Amino acid sequence: MNQLSTDIPKQAVSAVNSGIIEHRTIDFIPESERHGSLFSQFTLWFGANLQITAIVTGALAVVLGGDVFWSIIGLFIGQLFGAFVMALHAVQGPKLGLPQMISSRVQFGVLGAGIPIALVCVMYIGFIATGSVLSGQALSKLFNISTSMGILIFAGLIIIFASLGYRIIHVMGKVSSVVGVLSFIYLFGAIFAKSDISSLLAVNHFSWTSFFLAIALSASWQISYGPYVADYSRYLPSNTDGRKVFWSVFSGTVIGAQLAMILGVFVAQLAQGSFLGHEVSYMVGLSSAGLIAVLLYASIVVGKLTMSVLSAYGSFMCMATMVSGANASIKFTKMQRIVVVILVVCFSAGIALVGQAEFLKLFKNFILFLLTFFIPWSAINLVDYYKISKGRYNIEALGDVNGQYGKWNWVGLGCYMAGILIQLPFIDSPFFTGSIAKAVGGLDLSWLVGLVATGILYYFLAKRQRDNTTLLVN
Repeated sequence: MNQLSTDIPKQAVSAVNSGIIEHRTIDFIPESERHGSLFSQFTLWFGANLQITAIVTGALAVVLGGDVFWSIIGLFIGQLFGAFVMALHAVQGPKLGLPQMISSRVQFGVLGAGIPIALVCVMYIGFIATGSVLSGQALSKLFNISTSMGILIFAGLIIIFASLGYRIIHVMGKVSSVVGVLSFIYLFGAIFAKSDISSLLAVNHFSWTSFFLAIALSASWQISYGPYVADYSRYLPSNTDGRKVFWSVFSGTVIGAQLAMILGVFVAQLAQGSFLGHEVSYMVGLSSAGLIAVLLYASIVVGKLTMSVLSAYGSFMCMATMVSGANASIKFTKMQRIVVVILVVCFSAGIALVGQAEFLKLFKNFILFLLTFFIPWSAINLVDYYKISKGRYNIEALGDVNGQYGKWNWVGLGCYMAGILIQLPFIDSPFFTGSIAKAVGGLDLSWLVGLVATGILYYFLAKRQRDNTTLLVN
């Protein structure tokens, strides 16, 4: 693997590593600037999942017709499957020293990678907007202001922390982990005090449609992290054991998300329909008034802030990757990152202000819709990295439209489009219901079919392309 190298004096390295504001953007991280620990990978994804949107996702499994027992089982199966895919992406960070989406240039071409990257930007904006609605509700209760004003305050906090960059994001992961654990201990205790856990688990009316919906909800939650994850492992030393990176990220995201979604399942069952539209107030209503309520509102904001900062930071990474694909000579600065973050967050806040009344329904449709586009990308990226290229990427060629990877890789792009089309008959959503999904009573298996079929198709076509290229070179 051809990697860029630099010779930085020790004093300069110390200054860089001790700085609060990150000076790197989408460029390769030289070995002299690598830092961090596996524990920080665990806490980042553990803390990022201990938050109210994950609770809402778990609640959806019950709100949309599931029972308590099988919803919890289905959500856990989805966590394992989705987190397995997501954590495989995390391993790429320390090995390549690059943000996640730049590696897509290998599979799609330097310009072609802009297609899935643009869709990732849409995802980031959506997550910031949905997080802003819930945090706006919490801030409105905390400071006795309107939800709209709470959304604007939250947007300002996102801008501040996302502008600081990588190091502060990992600090936020640790803070979110501590705050989240304390809050969840209290909330679980409040639920167990109000109800008999055995009676909740006894709510059992199995149906395949609801069971697979629960799996799809949690799998989509985890797989949606795929475009993020290497952004936050890329500073680890390149010799970091990939298996340890995998298990640190996998365990953090599974434990955090499953705890949050189990809480959501219990809350939705207890609420008996009153959870919809009152997510924040209902959660805090499980506590007594006073200081505990204040702390719970604050914990909601802290948890959502971590996730929203990840999205804002990632949005710059993606936009910079698209621009640099067209013009590799452009060098991005800290100020440019701040400007892009401000624009993205302001746009997302605008969506939150307009769409806050229909949040829960829109969010459910949004996260399931995302699967259609990210399943094929994830399958192609992972098959290429682990089976075709085997992690040996030419880093310098990733920025050269006339280089090894070219402008457009029609094998990767063709498989990506095929992966989307393959899913259509299996989709069951408010936007579109496929013929097969309709025939089996609304059972949505599109994500599973898309992942397997796209991966197999890409493996054989890309392997053939690589073999033919090798023959021509020789």
